[in-house]
Amino acid sequence: MRRFNYLSLLLFAGVSSIFLNACKDDENKPKEGIQRSELILTEISGDGIHGHNDHFDGLGDAVEGESVTVKFDEKGNAVANGHLHLEADAIYKVELKVWDHTGKEVQNDYIASKAVADNYKAFLIGGDFKLAINTEGGAIFQTRDLKYGDGTDVAGKYETTGITSYFMAGDSNTGPTVEVSYILRKLDAGVKAKIERIDWNDSNYKTRFPGTDILDLRFEIHVEEEGDHHEH
Repeated sequence: MRRFNYLSLLLFAGVSSIFLNACKDDENKPKEGIQRSELILTEISGDGIHGHNDHFDGLGDAVEGESVTVKFDEKGNAVANGHLHLEADAIYKVELKVWDHTGKEVQNDYIASKAVADNYKAFLIGGDFKLAINTEGGAIFQTRDLKYGDGTDVAGKYETTGITSYFMAGDSNTGPTVEVSYILRKLDAGVKAKIERIDWNDSNYKTRFPGTDILDLRFEIHVEEEGDHHEH
């Protein structure tokens, strides 16, 4: 009986040791997913820059002005500058930055190559925007990545992802504060090639473009006429 008890104790000690080591390994393993994100909005200007229908012309000659950075926690809640005052006719460069739980910047992982980027697309959902394609003075959101991480060129509108984008709210969208979400969606195979520029604000995007939202960054926009900046 004593021998049996001794063997039982050894077995229990061995199992306990394995369990404790497994727990320690889990504790030391970096947490997966996204820790925090940012959207950097930079106003741009230039004589040849203007927006019409579903895109902007002249962006290659843009001069960058003042920037504002909206910061988000791991759940996509805005924790800094979550209420933006944007001039109606101003064009803003919108840059996404993302960090994982190790502190590594990872937004370019989504466009590391064409094969990778074919799985991702950004949308700007909400706001009840009148779009420029339908209304004079309407909103435009154009995804415009120029290079993949491997150095090859992004070829045309169907390949762009939206790690870098451009946005103009337009005169037709001045008024009360609206809630919007920057969405980065991982798409099912073959879906990205079906997305048109005018689909950027489609509230039915989940049904039309099957996949999973990787990011859902929520913030507020108040579209104002030029010179109408004040607190609300």
